[in-house]
Amino acid sequence: MTKVAVIGATGLVGSTILQLLETKNIEISELVLFASKRSAGKKIPFKDYELTVRELTEAATKEPFDYVLMSAGGQTSLHYSPLFEENGAVVIDNSSAWRMNPEIDLIVPEVNHPSLDRKIIANPNCSTIQSVSPLKILQDAFGLTRVAYTTYQSVSGSGWAGIEDLNRGERGEDPLNYPYPIYDNVLPHIDDFLENGYTKEEEKMIDETRKILDLPELPVTATCVRVPVKSSHSIAMNVTFEESPTVKEVKQVFRNKPGITLKDDPDHLEYPMPIDAAGKDDIIVGRIRKDNSLENTFHVWSVSDNILKGAALNAVQILNQLLKEETK
Repeated sequence: MTKVAVIGATGLVGSTILQLLETKNIEISELVLFASKRSAGKKIPFKDYELTVRELTEAATKEPFDYVLMSAGGQTSLHYSPLFEENGAVVIDNSSAWRMNPEIDLIVPEVNHPSLDRKIIANPNCSTIQSVSPLKILQDAFGLTRVAYTTYQSVSGSGWAGIEDLNRGERGEDPLNYPYPIYDNVLPHIDDFLENGYTKEEEKMIDETRKILDLPELPVTATCVRVPVKSSHSIAMNVTFEESPTVKEVKQVFRNKPGITLKDDPDHLEYPMPIDAAGKDDIIVGRIRKDNSLENTFHVWSVSDNILKGAALNAVQILNQLLKEETK
């Protein structure tokens, strides 16, 4: 008997988690939904019945949950996740609150496994997830010595507010979420600027890549950009290897890998685009070519649905990973 709670069940990621728990047939015996006070009482269909959303309170953390899927923001997670943990639940958190805590596992199931030294597991940044999955394959095959990212991130990375700003811009209305219009525009910053000129989003990608790949000294840099696309992020990765593979060899390592689809045929204009990834589980890679300006360096283009593999799907896969471990 497995009792699961979803926190933030009415948000973009939380509602997607519910869809995945249903469509992926995750083996749970009881599901309880929580959200803010204003969403309490809302009815949400699940399988062949309805669930009533409850207000998240400290009293709820004392209930006997086995797993808690948390998608309610960093401050909420910092307060409530340890309370659930104290009562024996394993918390899988989608915020940035715990990712760089050295006691907390930062997990992408195709890349690493939780140690559960603490019963809080962090879901990485959406862009990091779709980067480290192909990077782990490259690391194992050729060794990594440097990574440079440029991201092209869709507005759904900002939740419902980002989608609304894109829709408002299309109607000629001013944005409510972003500092400038996103419609027919790109914004060369995501999250707040830091003193070193990088943004928090860029710093997250740098730090999380090193932690997940267990390469604390790996040189990593990033530029993160918001683009007027509703769904799915795109990332240009410039990767330097220890070895000197051919383009054919780099493409070959991606074939038949779980969670990865290779789409790379320039002669027929076949390459990954956000429209290909929207609603799909897999990370799609392509545009693989040698960087003629640096030794042992290649360009790799990655696209992925940021709400699925970049958030909700990864969290559900972590849950499924843990449930399978229980049955061994």
